[in-house]
Amino acid sequence: MPRILLINPNSSAETTAMMVSIAAACCAGRAEVVGATATRAPAMITDGAALAASAAEVIEVGRAHLAHCDGIIVAAFGDPGAAELRRACPLPVVGIGEASMREAGAGGRRFGVATVTPALVSSIADAADRLGLSAQFTGTRLTPGDPTVLAADPARLATALAEAVRGCIADGADAVIIGGGPLAQAADQLQPQFAVPIIKPIAAAVSQLLQLLSA
Repeated sequence: MPRILLINPNSSAETTAMMVSIAAACCAGRAEVVGATATRAPAMITDGAALAASAAEVIEVGRAHLAHCDGIIVAAFGDPGAAELRRACPLPVVGIGEASMREAGAGGRRFGVATVTPALVSSIADAADRLGLSAQFTGTRLTPGDPTVLAADPARLATALAEAVRGCIADGADAVIIGGGPLAQAADQLQPQFAVPIIKPIAAAVSQLLQLLSA
């Protein structure tokens, strides 16, 4: 059975455990998922400076585990270090941000992003541009308030993200990405509320990586 390394670029071990659990459920017995947590990053990446700074440790962690895994998921929505790690190692590497945008934009579908981090809005638009999806990207809708405070209150987070999803749909999105690894549990709760697909970045990354591993 292949082993997937899920790297959490922020320093919350609790978030790592939650994301590993979700990724393992998505694998449905087709792969083992193990986690690795950054130590030099904040507990939640909320701005471009922290996102950029986290890339170096992602690369270090990935290289340190090369002999012990078959593929790697970078589990922060900005995919810090994913491209560099992909160039530096022989294993398939998938970022949850890029995977979710590819899934959301499949078949020319228009998509938006609902998330909690206003300081990362420009980096989200840049990611869509790098993937050639700018014409399909309807924009980012944000929850109000401090992202770290909101993320600590699951019920309030789910309610706020639902409102952001409604905003994306009003913008013309045919699918909405819940933009962030730490938001994965909230993403699981939202689909029953909406007719449009709610794209879960961890699930999208697992699906893409399993396809690469079976190729």
